[in-house]
Amino acid sequence: MAKAIQSIRGFADVLPQQTPIWRHLEETVRAVLAGYGYQEIRLPILERTELFARSIGEVTDIVEKEMYTFEDRNGESVTLRPEGTAGCVRAGIQHGLLHNQQPRIWYMGPMFRYERPQKGRLRQFHQIGAEAYGQAGPDIDAEMILMTARLLRRLGLDDVELQLNSLGSNECRKAYRDLLVAYFREHYDTLDEDSRRRLETNPLRILDSKNPDMQALIEGAPKLLEHLDEASKAHLDGVREILDAAGMSYTVNSRLVRGLDYYSRTVFEWVSDRLGAQGTVLAGGRYDSLVEQVGGRDTPAIGFAMGLERLVALLEERDLTSVAEAPHAYLVELGQTVAAHRLAERLRDAIPELRLVVNSGGGSIKSQFKRADRSGAQFALVLAEAEVAEGTVTVKDLRGTGEQRTLPQAELSTLLKERVFGGGSYS
Repeated sequence: MAKAIQSIRGFADVLPQQTPIWRHLEETVRAVLAGYGYQEIRLPILERTELFARSIGEVTDIVEKEMYTFEDRNGESVTLRPEGTAGCVRAGIQHGLLHNQQPRIWYMGPMFRYERPQKGRLRQFHQIGAEAYGQAGPDIDAEMILMTARLLRRLGLDDVELQLNSLGSNECRKAYRDLLVAYFREHYDTLDEDSRRRLETNPLRILDSKNPDMQALIEGAPKLLEHLDEASKAHLDGVREILDAAGMSYTVNSRLVRGLDYYSRTVFEWVSDRLGAQGTVLAGGRYDSLVEQVGGRDTPAIGFAMGLERLVALLEERDLTSVAEAPHAYLVELGQTVAAHRLAERLRDAIPELRLVVNSGGGSIKSQFKRADRSGAQFALVLAEAEVAEGTVTVKDLRGTGEQRTLPQAELSTLLKERVFGGGSYS
């Protein structure tokens, strides 16, 4: 026998027992974003490699080491998207969504990065992101943070912490970068291999190192917050004023940076200590120069993205039986296949939201009741020769008292509506 083919490392199946949590998460996000005026856009998975080289930065880890890049049959370099913002900006420019407008857009789907798989981080991972364009003030930054707080509360994730920082303008960040490089050069022998490489390419990322041996050195590094220009300070103060007025709790973390080159001014993260070293649940920030960098007109913008695998991992720790999708009823039929499907279709017509499984493949009444129980159904509906002849059906409560009763088929939809959707009594 040939060896069974397995999935590729870092590419995971989402199994039927997991998908209800995914759908609950997606539907919750969709509802919250709609409440703030965001509209969905659906973007291609494959883009020209140039888009990510220009937006993310050619010397970032993502572009240098993590992207799935190949030549298509025309010899053009294309890449499976490693993140969603660049594609969203490209679409906004291409379709004229950004000029003299203030669109609020969100997207959802798989992203791809070749990195070491770990809890909540895979090579194919899923993100939901939202972007707001054309607004330069701190008010949209604060509103986006408040929106993400509402989203996490709606999901029941109340033990996450908000961290906030400012990366300043491009000009002050460049001056700060020079200070940072000079500082770390003085301590070059103390740097780990990763930090030595980043010193030449993206020194701000050294501040985000998780290496315990680097923490004392990083703590002594110059603080970007102490080198902001006046406009960036005022912008951060404006964000904080709105958050404070809304009673939002947060920590200003001067070491908070983003892994992508296009961020400026406001950056924020929601973090949890229940995801190991990779504790970020949701992250975002402002990227005012990206639209122009990709080929559009100068357009201020801010966005966030959230990894669904990480959120699902947190949600799975909670009791989410309310989002499960077990059948409401399982129809046990004893040699009455035609009558069973006729009854089932009438029930589905009468109750469109009803989840009903009709037994297939025959079997004894004992084996069918075992299948009904394993399905998680609340009720078993029994249709044997006597019931068909009399126009009745027997209903057994599988999750309550275990009582059963026989009633006319014409009354069955009313009973199910009351018991499944109306909370009525069984008797």
